[in-house]
Amino acid sequence: MGVQVAVAGASGYAGGELLRLITGHPDLDLGPAAAAASAGAPVTGIHAHLPLLAGHSFEPLDPARLAAADLVFLALPHEESAAVSATLPAGLPVVDLSASFRLADPAAWSAYYRTPHAGQWCYGLPELAGARELIAAARRVAAPGCYATAAILALAPLLAAGLAEPGDIVIVAASGTSGAGRSPSAAPLATEVMGAMSAYQAGGPHRHTPEIEQALRAAGAGEPVVSFTPALAPMPRGILATCTARLRRPGTTTPDLRDALATAYQGEPFVHLLPDGRWPTTAATTGSNSAYLQAAADAHAGRAVVVAALDNLGKGAAGQAVQAANLMLGLPETAGLSTQGVAP
Repeated sequence: MGVQVAVAGASGYAGGELLRLITGHPDLDLGPAAAAASAGAPVTGIHAHLPLLAGHSFEPLDPARLAAADLVFLALPHEESAAVSATLPAGLPVVDLSASFRLADPAAWSAYYRTPHAGQWCYGLPELAGARELIAAARRVAAPGCYATAAILALAPLLAAGLAEPGDIVIVAASGTSGAGRSPSAAPLATEVMGAMSAYQAGGPHRHTPEIEQALRAAGAGEPVVSFTPALAPMPRGILATCTARLRRPGTTTPDLRDALATAYQGEPFVHLLPDGRWPTTAATTGSNSAYLQAAADAHAGRAVVVAALDNLGKGAAGQAVQAANLMLGLPETAGLSTQGVAP
């Protein structure tokens, strides 16, 4: 018998990816798979790609059932996640995939969310300096947002190394439609998305902005100012983020930027700096927990450019949550996670 884990919000896209990873994990056993609106429905009726769960049904969202597990994943909207987590025993390890516990500053939370600030948990991005040890010791971990993961991995090493200015950061990132979640809306409909790309929440209101700024500030980068424009791309999953910042010193070269990234992520199993001249593609990350990076110094504009690609349901959500859970449970960090994507 392995470690029993529960999933709340198991009928959503991130919840389904958690179920897939858990059933393929050598050390985890799936306990309750809760989905309030789908309680009683067969898991394979929604997640047809999970035949190992044939005969399993979604359960009601019962905190007492969740508390019987050894670890709980919360894949719920942030307002529900905060409420459910408050009912769970303090010593029970919990990994939350919502935004509920990512931000330390109540004012930053209030500027982007309408619900009360619920506090901050340990931020679950293991590749940040010093984060791995904090995650391993934590009982409550907030998994980072998908856009935020791509942007932070791209920029934190350059800012920490003093190669780029924190006060002029521009990020333009495209996400697959699964990033919008499973709740019905017109925006991710195939007829609206196929053959089209569209920006949304331009001009600064996207909720990952304060999360990105918080993490870059913690990297020792001074006071970051981020202009973030997200876009919806005609693909089911994946994120491609183009992240730029003004170079701190004239004469900074592409090899300088690449050296900073290579040093920061040396030995990291899931973050890959591509060979010089080769640029990330979302297709390479599909189904994996990997993130791909490439950098260039734009001498004409005086800016550092870093492009990051990842699977928004993998390293951007469920894969990263499992990575954190592995650390919390004292398991090998890479257990149950693939560094390799699927193609075509």
